[in-house]
Amino acid sequence: MNKITVYTTTQCPYCVMLKNFLVEQNVAFKEVNMEKDPAAMRYVVQTTGQMGVPQTDVNGTWIMGYDPSRLMKALEN
Repeated sequence: MNKITVYTTTQCPYCVMLKNFLVEQNVAFKEVNMEKDPAAMRYVVQTTGQMGVPQTDVNGTWIMGYDPSRLMKALEN
């Protein structure tokens, strides 16, 4: 079973696109809004060195931005 966490912010259009893509693919995921969870923001920045969103953790593989092809490839592994 895949473990997917999507880190987002409220005003991010790419976050919405990513969430819609996952729903269309019937992929279950957990969303963490970093504006509402400062500890999650610190965790993501410490882990990836990046502040941009969306950032997606797929079974321990981090994917930056809206990148459906990399996301699907990570799900296959």
